[in-house]
Amino acid sequence: MLSLYRIIKFSFQDIVRNIWLTIVTVTILLLALFSINTLITVRLISDNAVTAIKEKIDISLYIKPDTVETEIMALKARVAALPQVKNVIYVSKQSAIDAFRQKYQNDQAVLAALKELGRNPLSPSLTIIPKNFDESELLINNLKMIDTPIIESRDFSDNTAILNKISGITNRVNQVGLFVISIFILTSLLVVYNAIRVAIYTHRQEIEIMRLVGASNFFIYMPYLFSAIVYALISVLIIISVFYPFLTLLQPYLEAFFTGYDINILSYFVDNFFLIFGTQFLVVVAINVLASLFAVRKYARI
Repeated sequence: MLSLYRIIKFSFQDIVRNIWLTIVTVTILLLALFSINTLITVRLISDNAVTAIKEKIDISLYIKPDTVETEIMALKARVAALPQVKNVIYVSKQSAIDAFRQKYQNDQAVLAALKELGRNPLSPSLTIIPKNFDESELLINNLKMIDTPIIESRDFSDNTAILNKISGITNRVNQVGLFVISIFILTSLLVVYNAIRVAIYTHRQEIEIMRLVGASNFFIYMPYLFSAIVYALISVLIIISVFYPFLTLLQPYLEAFFTGYDINILSYFVDNFFLIFGTQFLVVVAINVLASLFAVRKYARI
């Protein structure tokens, strides 16, 4: 216990004595962690956006207004039997006009025009939800092969372009982010290495005396390795205190931008707190200890 106390004491003395070097070291680690968490956030936003868009994808078949319901139900069953179809929703003329009125309830001009028309101009339809977005093209081809006179028109909205655009942007951000993170990790190694080297140089006479009185390598090396762990702990605690307020400010903008989609980045970081920041702490500790070991082995041989 006495040895452990002395190791911790020597470590904190080094941190305080070289306070500016400590600040620089923690700052570099903070920038690296902020870059990593920003990259995670961008990736989550992209994945959630793609998933949400895929869930909203549907294909519509519009039926002629005078078609009897039995024929529509027969077509619905035929479409539902396709292997690429997850669900088929029948929207009657009355349901369509009710949804239209609800959508434009605050637009008096549209409602007045509808009233002036004096009839329901909308057609019944079948809304088809695919099982898998990647099979949408095959599903569309199968639907085109259905030849029946009751189909008035078909709506095959192509969402591939927007999904490819999101994926392209995400891939570019990931590439740039990984490059930036690599630079920060390399810089962190060099800064921690330099910080430990300076601490060893400052205590070179003390190390020499400890050698002369028979101190073990463990006792000589551990204060510097402990300092590396302290750097990691401080940087992770600061990034937690900074990043959560950042996410709190970002979340309302995401909800406003992705209206109608359930994208909650803050909730993800809260639910996976220990996984995300625990992993980052272990990685930063590994980087710091690695840099410290190189410095200690090279400069503590007195």
